[in-house]
Amino acid sequence: MDFTLGELAAFDYRETAFRVLRLFLTDFTDAEIRAAVDSAYDGKFATDSRGLRRELSSDVAPLTSAAGLRFLELYHGPTLAFKDMALSILPRLMRLAAAKRGVSKRVMILTATSGDTGKAALAGFAGAEGVDIAVFYPSEGVSPAQKLQMTTQEGGNVAVAGIIGNFDDAQTGVKALFTDPDFVAEMSGRGYAFSSANSINIGRLVPQVAYYFHAYAEMCRAGALSPGERLGFTVPTGNFGNILAAYYAGRIGLPIGKLVCASNSNKVLFDYFKTGEYNTNRVFTPTASPSMDILVSSNFERYLYHKTGSAEAVRAAMGGLGAEGRYVLPDSGEVFFGEYATEPETFAAIRDVFGGGALIDPHTAVAVHACREYRAETGDDTPNVIVATASPFKFAASVLEAVTGAAPEVSGVSGAIEELSRVTGVPAPASLLELQGKRVLHPDVIEKDGMEAFVRAFASRRNY
Repeated sequence: MDFTLGELAAFDYRETAFRVLRLFLTDFTDAEIRAAVDSAYDGKFATDSRGLRRELSSDVAPLTSAAGLRFLELYHGPTLAFKDMALSILPRLMRLAAAKRGVSKRVMILTATSGDTGKAALAGFAGAEGVDIAVFYPSEGVSPAQKLQMTTQEGGNVAVAGIIGNFDDAQTGVKALFTDPDFVAEMSGRGYAFSSANSINIGRLVPQVAYYFHAYAEMCRAGALSPGERLGFTVPTGNFGNILAAYYAGRIGLPIGKLVCASNSNKVLFDYFKTGEYNTNRVFTPTASPSMDILVSSNFERYLYHKTGSAEAVRAAMGGLGAEGRYVLPDSGEVFFGEYATEPETFAAIRDVFGGGALIDPHTAVAVHACREYRAETGDDTPNVIVATASPFKFAASVLEAVTGAAPEVSGVSGAIEELSRVTGVPAPASLLELQGKRVLHPDVIEKDGMEAFVRAFASRRNY
């Protein structure tokens, strides 16, 4: 690092992001990075907390507290999810990179989403010069609000399709397109170069490192931590990107304590950290935390490389995963600790934290339960921050059921949102209330083996 932890405590979010990004983006000038940061983290990030009590006045990613826990709120961007923290800046970085490399082809962004990445990517790239974006989501595996956010997205350079399958199917399909030499050559001949906006793109992952440094600074400013002391994080985890960013923060000098990897009922990561076996041969379970309904966590490959230092070991593990749905590669537990929450435990965490003065979404609730289980199991009293990843109103029906103890008798997306606001007294985000009246522009639902044809047709019909 080219700054001290004492200096970090004086940085606002933009300065922190600039200082962290320049450590990775060494072929960008300071002026380029600062301009990208300033334009990304501007007034599009809301300044109200939507339910959690703030300790400090951070205008981008506030530190809050409730029910004896601390939360890092990452959902104040335009799409109300943590993906905004990276996808507000990724289009700017990609334009800079394309100019530096002299890329003349049009970029085709292909992205699989479990819910939040899709809308954040669409919002970030809609109307972007020289870019088209196609997003694939599990048609029955996202919340009603998440689906409407994506299917009502405007822009002549965007396309969205639900697939009949789960997120792993969508992600596998996107990877297959990237690695199909014939399809890549065909699209290249039509003037396209492929890229992605989810965390398989390292450019999406790097900006996420910054908010772990920011959380550390907030804890120091709150008097809850002294520079040099360790800080743990509990992260609701599906594709392993968000928690891997915390791991990278530790690798470049942030004093990281234990990283609690919080899973829902699709607990493949929990089982790995307990047994050393990564095994996807299990029943896939749709849950109230759909962004974590993932069995094949793409970013885990990156961690395995750092863990083993061997590309060959990773290749062998991925070969085993492809052939048998499993591999064995024990972990020391030095950095990560796995915990998980069942659906009843998730709902109980929402209800308990609401009783403690805050409203949280199901993904954050999984992390709440995991954090408490970790502390009870280990006795570790190192300060720990829970990463709050989405507005509870994006999952209004589930949160309402958790708070009231009964399934809501409401209709439509806005009905559940309005009722949750009425019952809790927490103002609902206007952008979500407006979804119900928007026209669905992307109604397509396709078979998972129809993704290539969908992309080909999109490339043919785009209109500017």
